[in-house]
Amino acid sequence: MADQLILEKQKQAVKILNEKNIDMWLTFVRETGNLKDPMMDMIVGTGATWHSAFILTKSGESIAIIGSLEEPNMKTVGTYKTIIPYLKSVREDLVKTIEKINPKTIAINYSQNSSLADGLTHGVYLELVDILKDTPYVDRFVSSEEVVAALRGRKSEAEVGYIKEAIRETLLIFDQVTDFIEPGKSELDVANFVRGICREKGFELAWDEEHCPAVFSGPDTAGAHAGPTNNKIKRSHVINMDFGIKLNGYCSDLQRTWYVLKDGETEVPEPVTRGFNTILESVQKAFEAIKPGKKGWEIDEIARNYIVDKGYVEYPHGLGHQVGRVAHDGGAMLGPLWERYGNVTSLEIEKNNIFTIEPRLPINDYGIATIEEIIVVKENGAEYLSNPQKEIYVVKK
Repeated sequence: MADQLILEKQKQAVKILNEKNIDMWLTFVRETGNLKDPMMDMIVGTGATWHSAFILTKSGESIAIIGSLEEPNMKTVGTYKTIIPYLKSVREDLVKTIEKINPKTIAINYSQNSSLADGLTHGVYLELVDILKDTPYVDRFVSSEEVVAALRGRKSEAEVGYIKEAIRETLLIFDQVTDFIEPGKSELDVANFVRGICREKGFELAWDEEHCPAVFSGPDTAGAHAGPTNNKIKRSHVINMDFGIKLNGYCSDLQRTWYVLKDGETEVPEPVTRGFNTILESVQKAFEAIKPGKKGWEIDEIARNYIVDKGYVEYPHGLGHQVGRVAHDGGAMLGPLWERYGNVTSLEIEKNNIFTIEPRLPINDYGIATIEEIIVVKENGAEYLSNPQKEIYVVKK
């Protein structure tokens, strides 16, 4: 039986092609077991050994041109209405198919702004150009990045449900971490504890194990995206953890912050409370500003300026990213107008986009305070998918 979610995303892709006035979307691949186009899981549902073309058109056609030995598998997968098997070369069938459709525009998977729309390798692109060199169609290529951004960004009800389930399980693990943390344990101890839970429950990690989870304890710890170390948890440390799982093919990505009380201390010290509350307030201000039509840099600017106005340094990264089949998904991003982000912070936020909001700031002599929540954009605002952290978690052991 065909994966209904893939068929749903294909149907959504057809609507997007019409919206963008693109006649054909061509995903052209080879040996996906070695190097897979990021869109294969979303619109195909299986891999390919030989040169293969997966075509969606704005009139609703879905065509798979594949090596003949893969025809039985493609029929079983059931995600393409028309299957064209070839024996010696994809060339003849691909040219005939494109000539029959005669598209004015053909979106292919290259992009200077999005890795998710950049799955067409340079070598395979050159082969595609060679196949179509005697036709007018090479001059009709356009980047698929707008199609990919919209398709990955506009979450269906089923996709939102999968992400909510991953978030729920992730927050349960955070609760266990709160009970596990104590002075003398290391960042690596905490990370290994979390990885053990994931193995026991059969969860995949949302990103590379070297820094999932990422754990940071105290003022002298590594920066964001670094892996956990043997750095020991001590009293008066602020601890934060960045962690997510992949469940049912969809990811979570959350961060939480703790404070370890000193001997004789009964309350969190004022500098820690002030820093944490500044993060909390900046998250809420960004959340309240998000709605369809806004641009990512506008939301980032609200949180960034708030933190700086409170006397802290600006965070050295974007405010948030989309979440989906991978931890960093979609097109539009909440971030500043920095060259390293290309055009993605200038794209409009859309209804049903799912974003993280994750500012951070250093608290001198204590550590890094950060929260990462996940929200979904609605018609006139946003809704939290994660249960927001409202107070810093206190370790009293």
